[in-house]
Amino acid sequence: MTGDLAERRTVDGRLIERVPRPPLALALGLEPHPEGGWYRRTWTSPSVVDTEGGARPAATMIVFLLPAGEASGWHRVSSDEAWIWNGGGPIALQLGGSGDEPIAGNVVTLGDAGDGLEPQGTVPPGVWQRTLPAHADALATCVVSPGFDFADFTMPGVDGRTSA
Repeated sequence: MTGDLAERRTVDGRLIERVPRPPLALALGLEPHPEGGWYRRTWTSPSVVDTEGGARPAATMIVFLLPAGEASGWHRVSSDEAWIWNGGGPIALQLGGSGDEPIAGNVVTLGDAGDGLEPQGTVPPGVWQRTLPAHADALATCVVSPGFDFADFTMPGVDGRTSA
């Protein structure tokens, strides 16, 4: 990070871009996520489970900021994800199936239940997902079980691999 700029990097450390740090990201101590948006791990379960990828915490939790106008790229993880909307604008989470390549599918919009939106949503393991551009800053919590590890993350061109 240089001044008010942060460096978004691939999983293997290559520079993707230098981006201005949004005020809420600064206030919450968030870093740029390779997929887009900003995050910070806030909890790691002390319990450990064995997975095909090796030992993982039973669950992990992050706070995730999607600033207005930003989106995340198609990606998938090998664990279940539970998304919980925390405030601000809605987050449109698009699912893309579990094939070799994502196919634009259903969109779940997380937001204020009083506005008819879902306060929570889930993404099954191995299912492609992305967030669509936000119209306002949106804040969410994501719980991953078994716990998140970048070794279980696939994002073509950003995860150290050139394809899914």
